[in-house]
Amino acid sequence: MNQPTKEFDMSRRSMLRAAAATAATGIVPGLHATAYAQGSDKPEKEEVRIGFIPLTDCASVVMASVLGFDKKYGVKIVPTKEASWAGVRDKLVNGELDMAHVLYGLVYGVHLGVGGPKKDMAVLMTLNNNGQAITLSKKLADKGAVEGASLAKVMAAEKREYTFAQTFPTGTHAMWLYYWLAAGGVNPMKDAKVITVPPPQMVANMRVGNMDGFCVGEPWNHRAILDGIGITAVTTQDVWKDHPEKVLGANADFVKKNPNTCRAVIAAVLEAGRWIDASLSNKMKMAEVIADKAYVNTSVDAINQRILGRYQNGLGKTWDDPNHMKFYADGAVNFPYLSDGMWFLTQHKRWGLLKAHPDYLAVARQVNQVDLYRQGAALAKANVPKDPMRSSKLFDGVVWDGKDPAKYADSFKVNAAAAA
Repeated sequence: MNQPTKEFDMSRRSMLRAAAATAATGIVPGLHATAYAQGSDKPEKEEVRIGFIPLTDCASVVMASVLGFDKKYGVKIVPTKEASWAGVRDKLVNGELDMAHVLYGLVYGVHLGVGGPKKDMAVLMTLNNNGQAITLSKKLADKGAVEGASLAKVMAAEKREYTFAQTFPTGTHAMWLYYWLAAGGVNPMKDAKVITVPPPQMVANMRVGNMDGFCVGEPWNHRAILDGIGITAVTTQDVWKDHPEKVLGANADFVKKNPNTCRAVIAAVLEAGRWIDASLSNKMKMAEVIADKAYVNTSVDAINQRILGRYQNGLGKTWDDPNHMKFYADGAVNFPYLSDGMWFLTQHKRWGLLKAHPDYLAVARQVNQVDLYRQGAALAKANVPKDPMRSSKLFDGVVWDGKDPAKYADSFKVNAAAAA
C-alpha cells in the first residue's frame, strides 16, 4: 500500500488543510460538517483503496485525501500508487483496488473484453478534461516534423520504421494519438509501429531513442521539453476541446455492493476538484503536493506551468491556453456523459479492437453510473448537466453528438480496414 512517506512535509499538509477550508468558504460547507446519515446512507466500506498512476490528473483523488474532504463524507481514501495501466486494470478486476484514477477507454475495453479479462465495469465520474499532449522527439523536430502535416511529410520522405507510444491499447492516449495521426494522413495501423509504455517511463524511453513520439498525460510532455529531448506537437484540447480524460472507475460488483461508499467518494472527489479549480494559488499548492515522491515524483516546475495554462512547445513558442486541464469548471467536467463513453467505443471499432458494432448506447448506460453520480453530486452541492449527451466538434471539423455512432465509426477513411 503506497501511502505518503514520512519525508512528506506535514506542516505543509496542515497548511493545505487550512487553505482548503478558507478556499471553500461560500462554496461548500465546512469540512467538519457531516454530509451523510448515520443510518441507511452510511458508507458500507469506510476505507477505500483508490489506485492512481503518477500523472497530474490524479490530483483530485490525492487532494480529496490530503485535504480531508473524504472524512466529511464518512470515508477514508487511501491513494495507492501503481506502476502501469495494465496493473491498474488487473487490480480493479480482482478487487485489490476498490476504485482507480483510470483511462476512460480502459474501463470500456475491460467491460467488452477487448482490453484484457472481461469484467463488468463502472465509470463513477469524469475526473478531468483536457491536459494531455503528443510529444515528438527533438531529433524528429530538427528534421522539420513539428505538427501533423510536417510529420507526415518527413515520414514520407525518409522511409524507415517510425515508433510511437501510447499508454494502453484501448485507452485515451492511444485514441488521441491514432485520431491525430490519421487526420494528418498517417495510418497508425500501417505506417507506424505503436508500442505501449507506462506514463512515467515515456521520457526515459525517448531519451534513449526507443520512440519518435508519444501521447501521454502531464507532466511528462512538459518534462520532455525541460529535459531537451522532445517538443509538443499538439495538445489534446486542441484535438478536442474539453474532451473527457481520466475517470473514477470501479468494477460493477463493488458498485452494487457499496453504493453509499461510491456516492461518498464521488462527493469528496468533486469537492477536491472544485477546490483545485477555485484559484491559481490552490493549483500551485496542489502542484507542490502531487510533485512529492509519494505521488508523481517530479519537480514542481514540471507540473505547475501547464496546470496554470502556461504552455511552451520546446521550439520557442509560448502561449496561455484557457482550455488547459480542468478538474471541476462549475460541475461541467465531472458528469459521466453517455456520449463520451460511446465515442471511445466508436474509435475501438474504427481501429479494429471491436470486430462488430456494439449497442453503443446500451453499453454506455451499463457502464456510466449517471444516477449514482447525480446523487453524489447532490451531496457535494455540485451543478449537474441535465442532458447525458453532448455535442463536440473535433479539430478536423467532424462533429460528434452520439446520435448515430455506427455511422460515425464507419465514416473515417483512415481506419484498421484500410491498413489490411
